Amino acid sequence: MIIYYTAVDSPLGRLYLGQHTEGLCILTLGDGAKEKLFTYVEKVFPQATLKSSKTELKDTIDQLTEYFRGDRTDFDLKLFLSGTAFQKQVWQGLLEIPYGKTISYGELAQKLNSPGGMRAVGAANGQNPVPIIIPCHRVIAADGSLGGYTGGLDIKHKLLDLEQQKFTPTLF
Repeated sequence: MIIYYTAVDSPLGRLYLGQHTEGLCILTLGDGAKEKLFTYVEKVFPQATLKSSKTELKDTIDQLTEYFRGDRTDFDLKLFLSGTAFQKQVWQGLLEIPYGKTISYGELAQKLNSPGGMRAVGAANGQNPVPIIIPCHRVIAADGSLGGYTGGLDIKHKLLDLEQQKFTPTLF
């Protein structure tokens, strides 16, 4: 099995992308992004060989460029996600949060018929292997604070501002 990977510069810093033949499987950002990609692949796909290829990830790069330019509000990418059934249910719920909107962890738990499951939803949210593509940044705390984010709160803030047209990033 081959996981193709590449780095791409973005308004949020360098992103690392990994794709299995079945679809995008990992996107890392923030401090230690490169190491996060290698660690994830080693843990989730221990038999995989990593091979650098921008060509294999061209569609993802193009769609991310459109997103940061403000021309794309959702992604049309084939995904190959590794996770539990519950995690996949949460990630699907994240895809249903409209561009530019936010909901709380409790609201997401309610939508997933898991009232009281805020912590489980938060944990699954934090395990999202393809942030930005699956918009986990759109989930905030009930009091309106940002909560946490795998890439750091500064990146989460920028993503939310971008979607609410309060931030115009410098393009790639």
